[in-house]
Amino acid sequence: MSNPNNWNQAVIDEFRTNSGKVGGAFAGNTLLLLHTVGAKSGQERINPLACVADGERLVIFASKAGAPTNPDWYYNILAHPLVTVEFGTEQFQAHAAIAPEPERTRLYHQMVEMMPGFAGYQQKTTRVIPAITLTRMK
Repeated sequence: MSNPNNWNQAVIDEFRTNSGKVGGAFAGNTLLLLHTVGAKSGQERINPLACVADGERLVIFASKAGAPTNPDWYYNILAHPLVTVEFGTEQFQAHAAIAPEPERTRLYHQMVEMMPGFAGYQQKTTRVIPAITLTRMK
């Protein structure tokens, strides 16, 4: 399954089948499905992402495993910050916002505590990995 779209679809299917739980690389970690609208295409995109809770917000990171560029979904939320989130068995709309410093650093450290591999992602790249807060719409 070398195609990232196939890999993502397998994770999405497992997430939905198991009420938000998945195995493999995400086993034991908190995961969500982020629905965005493509910045260029206007089409719905769904990405499985690790997340951390910060109060009532969920936080995701545009790490792209330490790649030199941000993931496509990051640009989608810049263009369309109203997103849909699947978390566990819930689905809800949320407002996505880029966390400013020093909040971004605090949130990134929270993620590293939960998933130590995220420390390596920041070390692999010269860009600052953005933290994105997801605030549930009332």
